[in-house]
Amino acid sequence: MITSMEHLQTFRDEIRLLTLKELHHLGFGHYGGSLSIVEVLAVLYGEVLQVNPRNPKWEGRDYFILSKGHGGPAYYAALCLKGFFPEEMLYTLNQNGTTLPSHPDRNLTPGVDMTTGSLGQGTSAAVGIALSHKLSGMENYTFTIVGDGELNEGQCWEAFQFAAHHKLNRLFVFVDDNKKQLDGLTKDIIDPLDFAEKFQAFGFFTIKVDGSSLEEILDAIKRGKNQMDKPVAIILDTIKGQGVPYLEEKADNHHLRPNNEDEQAILEAIDHLERKIGRVVER
Repeated sequence: MITSMEHLQTFRDEIRLLTLKELHHLGFGHYGGSLSIVEVLAVLYGEVLQVNPRNPKWEGRDYFILSKGHGGPAYYAALCLKGFFPEEMLYTLNQNGTTLPSHPDRNLTPGVDMTTGSLGQGTSAAVGIALSHKLSGMENYTFTIVGDGELNEGQCWEAFQFAAHHKLNRLFVFVDDNKKQLDGLTKDIIDPLDFAEKFQAFGFFTIKVDGSSLEEILDAIKRGKNQMDKPVAIILDTIKGQGVPYLEEKADNHHLRPNNEDEQAILEAIDHLERKIGRVVER
């Protein structure tokens, strides 16, 4: 268990480094939406989640569902660093015979609680898991990350309304509000308006935080755990490609097949993180 903010910062940097390295090794992939969830994954897997890498199916564990399944590379990096599988597996990402497919699969990857990728469905699964635990008198927490573009799906809002009605206070929904989706800016495709106001109207205890701040994310989770009768929504104000300035500024950063300029910038970001961490994460 990581207990100091300094160690949590290093954990964040390691997740970002391994995310870049596995995608660079593959040669293409979802850079933007993977990098924007690095901080929340660092807080969850570094400080919050009760899980056991030696027993991934432990019944007492907290459950995590990456509803925006295209963020899988960052998720896999966090699981690897937590000890669910060796680092060598990361470099089989999305290749024939891999146990790390493009989108998470609970039947293939240790530590994955729900197969996701069909956007909108992960929210319903998370709500169902949280309801099951409540009906069984279990104290497990359920955490899910959804994308801002994903919330175009009406299924999500049906699930949220259901969660509030059943007072699923051990359900945490993180919205990766990075302002972009596959085809452009969310405000230009279907304007989401104010996510915090919408979740409050749906009956959630809601907090909006800087999605790049480990401290704010951790504090929001602690506050959310004090709620006795409401599910919790934490709106993460993020940037697609977060933590890599070149990718943050690149317009088409959802799924990237790097050109020469991109390749150089990615390699420079990898080198910077390796130097910052003070060690080279080998493969």
